[in-house]
Amino acid sequence: MSSRIEQIIEEIEEYVDSCKYQPLSTTKIVVNKEEIEELLRELRLKTPDEIKRYQKIISNKDAILEDAQAKADSLIADAQTKAQELVTQHEIMQKAYAQANETINAANKQAQEILDSATQDANSIRLSAITYTDDMMANIGSVLNQTLEDAGGKYKAFIEALQSCLEVVNQNRQELAPQTAQAAAISSSYHGEEEEDDALLDDLTES
Repeated sequence: MSSRIEQIIEEIEEYVDSCKYQPLSTTKIVVNKEEIEELLRELRLKTPDEIKRYQKIISNKDAILEDAQAKADSLIADAQTKAQELVTQHEIMQKAYAQANETINAANKQAQEILDSATQDANSIRLSAITYTDDMMANIGSVLNQTLEDAGGKYKAFIEALQSCLEVVNQNRQELAPQTAQAAAISSSYHGEEEEDDALLDDLTES
């Protein structure tokens, strides 16, 4: 059963896959800021609990080793007890010692096997937890980097579009400048003629 943090990562991946590409682009996508921020907010809330859970798994290594040590000590104690009983019960001391040593050696071997197995299991659990946590963080980092790149590309494209529009406006104004000057000259000449006509009319009226 997957954890909630894995589900959130899958939801982020599915959301990114479902986003539409920006116009004229096959790599940049349009992201809904509120939706992606909501998923990232939940991811930040869940991450500490998930890490604590795997830290607890790692801490179980000591408990596994302690349990293995207790079992090994118990086996050795039983072997020593049996060895003592053999020495006490048998008339031939040499045979009793041989049997006792054999029992103790077998117990030591079994105890070492238990310790080795427990150590291997504990290390395997610890490595798996660390690997999983690192992979989880790598996925989160990848999603965040992609989101930052998309946002940066979007704003860069917007600024470039505004700059292009400004250049077009300035160019059009430059093209209109000669025509504007010519229109102003024509208008000034027209007003001068009107003033001359008015003066002539006034002279005729006075006569």
